[in-house]
Amino acid sequence: MAKVERSAQEVKEAVLRTAKEMLQSGLVEGTAGNLSGRLPDGNVVMTPSSLDYEVMELDDLVVVDLAGNVLAGERSPTTEKQLHLACLRAHDDLGGVIHSHAMFATMFAVTRQPIPCVIEEFDVFVGGDVPVAEYKMTGSDELGEEVARWVENRGAVLMANHGLLTVGKDIENAMKVAHLVERTAQIIWGSRLLGDLVPLPDSTLEKFAPIYKMLRSH
Repeated sequence: MAKVERSAQEVKEAVLRTAKEMLQSGLVEGTAGNLSGRLPDGNVVMTPSSLDYEVMELDDLVVVDLAGNVLAGERSPTTEKQLHLACLRAHDDLGGVIHSHAMFATMFAVTRQPIPCVIEEFDVFVGGDVPVAEYKMTGSDELGEEVARWVENRGAVLMANHGLLTVGKDIENAMKVAHLVERTAQIIWGSRLLGDLVPLPDSTLEKFAPIYKMLRSH
């Protein structure tokens, strides 16, 4: 069955809807975090800088090209636009990028500890352990380049002393990954209070490893 491509309007609506979900579900506070979606023409729609998600409307979204030049919109794009553009430039299979400040995931980020893959669904939908990218200044080109290299075969990466970035074939998929990573981070945090983590068998990891790549590309 041929893939049905979304229209630019549908992508924009999905980004706005997901932005409001991100706030409502507690993955961010205030105006923190940012989202982007790849448009059918290859350009990118992203959330604006410093605008409350509760009042954000479609006209507030900003369209930029992959070089970061503003093509449409009255507001300035998120100050972390290079974070999104670096990932989308490097990986053609990605259609959505979300940067959030999920509480438990960020606990791992500030202690610079990867989130281990000890749950089967985590391997399937995230692709393995969530690594910690090297610290780079917020909003810098260097941060974008550093993070982009980690999401080649992962659905998520932690940014040291900062937060969580998740990717997907579309913005909804990137949000599903964000929810799964945050829930798993909380489970890991609680499990360590009970005792040592028990890893998945190597045979299980080997079996599930190809599934993430298949889901991401389809």
